[in-house]
Amino acid sequence: MFDWNYLAQQLINGLTLGSIYGLIAIGYSLVYGIIGMINFAHGDVYMISAYLTAIALAICSLFGIHSVIASLFITMFFAMSITGLYGWAIERIAYRPLRHSTRLAPLISAIGMSIVLEEFVRISQGARNQAVPMLIKGQWHIDSLTLISTIQMMIIAATIISVFFLSIIINKTSIGRAMRATQQDLLMAEILGISANKIIPLVFVIGSVMAAIAGCLVSLNYGSFNYAIGFIIGIKAFTSAVLGGIGSLPGAMLGGLLLGMAESLYTGFFESDYKDVFAFSLLILVLILKPSGLLGTADVEKV
Repeated sequence: MFDWNYLAQQLINGLTLGSIYGLIAIGYSLVYGIIGMINFAHGDVYMISAYLTAIALAICSLFGIHSVIASLFITMFFAMSITGLYGWAIERIAYRPLRHSTRLAPLISAIGMSIVLEEFVRISQGARNQAVPMLIKGQWHIDSLTLISTIQMMIIAATIISVFFLSIIINKTSIGRAMRATQQDLLMAEILGISANKIIPLVFVIGSVMAAIAGCLVSLNYGSFNYAIGFIIGIKAFTSAVLGGIGSLPGAMLGGLLLGMAESLYTGFFESDYKDVFAFSLLILVLILKPSGLLGTADVEKV
């Protein structure tokens, strides 16, 4: 007999995982949508935010701040602020000098930046696994057998709120209009007085802040991390962006949710060792049927 409660539990787990993938995938889509390049150091920004979470919690403990709400607020603000600076530095060092170079040069530069960040953390913090206290506890019963933890609810809620405010910024503000103009035609936007040297770093900062939210909440959820976590989750988030249609923010979230659901369901009902094979097979299938992704649009060459 089919266990519907078990299915519901796996869907909740998939929704949580997909929310994380989607938040990180937004950073890939934002950067690609504006400058047409992939920021392969983005996964390592997520990794750095996990370490910043541990540092912030240690500072809170050192100063006798034991309130969960206060600690969470301070931790999120600290992680988002510092990772925003990392995003600005990545654009300034790895991308701006190569903005008008060949498309291959920034790609190699981004991979190099990823290695630099990873090795910097490994040397400064060590290669061993790190741990943070389980700050947020508790779980809720949806029914007698299906549970959702408080931190899972926070991850889903934080994703919804973050995407909502980001959509307002992009669609309703002058900064958002400048971002959309830069995305459509960088040269014409500069002719009209929009500074690419201000808009493009801002895009990197926003993407890094999204990754910081994901890194902070995931660290509080799982409690452990190391310097290498940015690689695999960066690949998964990039896969989510491509699956949904890279350059599309709704596509990034849709791709993240689909990938998270697919992994969770495959792990729950089949073999967990092959969940990555299944996830990337899903990506290949979608790209064969729709090369631009689920919500992506085909590039039109300007003449």
